[in-house]
Amino acid sequence: MDISVVIPLYNEAESLPELTSWIARVMNENNFTYEIVFIDDGSTDNSWKIIEELKEKYPIIKAIKFQRNYGKSAGLNEGFTATEGDVVITMDADLQDSPDEIPELYHMIKEEGYDLVSGWKKKRYDPFIKRNTSKIYNGFSRLVTGLKLHDMNCGLKAYNKNVVKTIEVIGEMHRYIPVIAKWAGFTKIGEKVVEHRARKYGTTKFGLERFINGPLDLMSIMFVSKFGKRPMHFFGSLGTLFIFVGFICLTYLSVGKLFFGAPGIATRPLFFFGILTFIVGMQLFVTGFLAEMILRSSSERNKYLIEKRI
Repeated sequence: MDISVVIPLYNEAESLPELTSWIARVMNENNFTYEIVFIDDGSTDNSWKIIEELKEKYPIIKAIKFQRNYGKSAGLNEGFTATEGDVVITMDADLQDSPDEIPELYHMIKEEGYDLVSGWKKKRYDPFIKRNTSKIYNGFSRLVTGLKLHDMNCGLKAYNKNVVKTIEVIGEMHRYIPVIAKWAGFTKIGEKVVEHRARKYGTTKFGLERFINGPLDLMSIMFVSKFGKRPMHFFGSLGTLFIFVGFICLTYLSVGKLFFGAPGIATRPLFFFGILTFIVGMQLFVTGFLAEMILRSSSERNKYLIEKRI
């Protein structure tokens, strides 16, 4: 199969028929073999009913309905698991991403050898706050990660199948999938200017919580990518440093007391500082051991209740 199109959605019933027919037209015009994988993230409208009706007309549809709303990362992770295509395209269900971009994205993966191609909505029709928040986050992300992408959170992306079968998307880390892919060893990451369309139906799912969640997610990815398989290296190194500092402080005070008769070491600030750093160092060591133990029993971290499946 040439292409799998993965579409996570939440309350997008009005746009689904138009989006599906548009994708089918593009695929047929280019003679692609394909499938469409819808992930209904616990919609409260009739999105699932529309998907069931579309299935009768388009046998290439697969669909998963979550028991409740888990978020976009959960939808993408489950969608990636279900795909069979050599190239995986992700797009939003709100008709703001154009399926006409699919052939060129496919070409960049198959012919030019990219592991991942991220869309860049150079001209946007989003609200002022959303546009400028994205600029800030993208600038910060480029600085921290070294990935020169203008629109890291663009929903329209293309992947080599090896990428989606390797990476894991948890929490709300869908915003930084290119970073996850890079740290997994997929380094040929490109960008393509894509059309951004004004929302035709429904309402935006953008929330002000991004101001806090975005930077926290990025820090989590950077930490997990580097130390996720060896947390003791991080906590153990810090613990060793703190224990060493505490040991030096306490040794200095003890030598002064035993050999030079220094008075009242228990009342000196250096004494309390030495004890504090020694205790913190031991706590970091224990944290490292606990993290290692948790790492070995974390298989349930990305499982979701699925109500229905097509």
